[in-house]
Amino acid sequence: MQEEIDGLPQRAKDRHKEHKKFFSKLKKKPPRHLDREMQEMHEEEFERTDCLKCANCCKTTGPLFTNKDIERISKHFRLKPQQFIEQYLRIDEDNDYVLQEVPCTFLGADNYCSIYEVRPKACAEFPHTNRKDFHKISNLTLKNVAICPAAFNIVEEMRRRVPVK
Repeated sequence: MQEEIDGLPQRAKDRHKEHKKFFSKLKKKPPRHLDREMQEMHEEEFERTDCLKCANCCKTTGPLFTNKDIERISKHFRLKPQQFIEQYLRIDEDNDYVLQEVPCTFLGADNYCSIYEVRPKACAEFPHTNRKDFHKISNLTLKNVAICPAAFNIVEEMRRRVPVK
């Protein structure tokens, strides 16, 4: 698995132009049943992919924390939201709350998340490949294929299964 993760950024870079062109066409005229097909491809891929063997997303990027996330997680820790923010978060260049550092503070050596039950929405939805109107988040997906082997595989499968003109 580590070999696949290590080679992923280069594979994503090598395919970037093809993926970008595919998504450009997909945005112009998405097939009628795209959401259903995406759900199928997502489920098929995650039957094969074990995130606990990878956790590359947690090791290399940090999620955005919404106010709801901060409320929920700070309650979990029995902290005031401001205490949680001061202890774990910072404001990034887009004025969003993000982790002070990566890998994620809450990621254990066994790749388990210590706050899994209350994790941020961005973590729960990652890599966003089963989202409705998937074709509208192509820029995010183009970034995620360099981080997540499952996202890369789903996009490759999309290119095989989803006709674009």
